Amino acid sequence: MPRGIMYVETMPASPDRVEEYHTWYNDTHLAQITSVEGIVSARRFAPADGNGPFIAIYELDSDDLDAVLRRLGELGASGKMTGMEHLAMEPKPIPKVYREIGSHAG
Repeated sequence: MPRGIMYVETMPASPDRVEEYHTWYNDTHLAQITSVEGIVSARRFAPADGNGPFIAIYELDSDDLDAVLRRLGELGASGKMTGMEHLAMEPKPIPKVYREIGSHAG
């Protein structure tokens, strides 16, 4: 079964709303995204040097990775993805899907 990840870079809507952004993202948004069939987990990361966007990596488990992205788009279009006002939209966050081509555990 093909597996992959979805990678998304985001920033808070404004510098004075960083705490609100993190609370919404961690407590609400991650659950909304992982409710989509084929998205099985989510992790977020902050830049070690404090500069740049925050990233989210979602693990995908599906035979059709493109279908997972379509279902995510349907969730957004349905109005059931709330709180998007917490995200900066310039530039707009664009999910990028990557398929796994190898792995190694140490």
